[in-house]
Amino acid sequence: MKKRPAPAKSRARRPAPAPRRRPKTSPARPSTVAPATIEPIPLAAGGKPHPALGLGLWALGRWTAEDEARTKATIGRAYERGIRWFDTAEVYGGGRSERLLGEVLHRTSNAGADSFVVSKVSWEHLRPTQVRASLVGTLERLARRSVDLYLVHAPDTRVPLSETMPALEGLWKEGRVGAIGVSNFSVEELEEAARHLTEARIAVNQVRYNLFDRDEAEPVLEHCRREGILVEAYTPLARGLLAGRYLDGKRVPADVQRFARRLFDPDRRSTLVARARALRDLAARAEVPMASIALHWLRSRGAAPVFGAGRPEQVDANLAAWAARPSARVLDEADAIARGERA
Repeated sequence: MKKRPAPAKSRARRPAPAPRRRPKTSPARPSTVAPATIEPIPLAAGGKPHPALGLGLWALGRWTAEDEARTKATIGRAYERGIRWFDTAEVYGGGRSERLLGEVLHRTSNAGADSFVVSKVSWEHLRPTQVRASLVGTLERLARRSVDLYLVHAPDTRVPLSETMPALEGLWKEGRVGAIGVSNFSVEELEEAARHLTEARIAVNQVRYNLFDRDEAEPVLEHCRREGILVEAYTPLARGLLAGRYLDGKRVPADVQRFARRLFDPDRRSTLVARARALRDLAARAEVPMASIALHWLRSRGAAPVFGAGRPEQVDANLAAWAARPSARVLDEADAIARGERA
């Protein structure tokens, strides 16, 4: 996405000075809250243990200088609060997301060496030479010698996995990638990808998965359990719907509707909003944040949620939700509500 130039502000004789106000959310004030407890998950494929909760940078690093400052503040707050899994990709902001993440982690006391950094090769770059070139660019932007996990962002039917997977395995053998994985792969694609690996194993499949969006993920989840593949769940809060957003008449922004048509389709939206309100009532009775039900429902199924946040306070809210642990009974009731089996 191209950066939009700021509209010109002028007076009759000379340009007006830029307003000297600080963005509301950047820089972030230092948090006084203790770091969150986020359990590590051993990967059957080897490599560093995978944190159970992470921050996704899909929506970060795209726009103006003010947005970049807010992005850095958000990443910095996440690191300060104990988040170590950061998920990015070469297509996020045309590489700007990776660059900003690298800049923030490089400023930490140990240059982010304790972080678990995940990036992805674009579906447009799955030929062997492209895979290698994409990783080189990613590492330069991140200012790192390797990434902990490198994923195929999505399959491309024009490029056989027999070309892509050996190229990834070669990077793994060189130590430039701690583990390899995929994203948005079906069971058939997972099986095909695995056939073209000789020593490495698929460590992760990252898929869209939440209480309201599970039809495609759950068959994949069963396969991954059998094969020792960790499922990373993106959009765990259903674009905010499972955190209480848009339940009281607030308009859904056009960009959210565009990227979440499955959730905000006019034929489905009223039903999901009614179920989300029932989940909010359940959370109130259980005395937990609504988002904690969504996050821990995924955890109970063996998936690792990666949430999005555009401001530091959203990081705090999601970590507060993670710290609250709903009972198994509450999670079962939430499951029934989300399926429409209970009013």
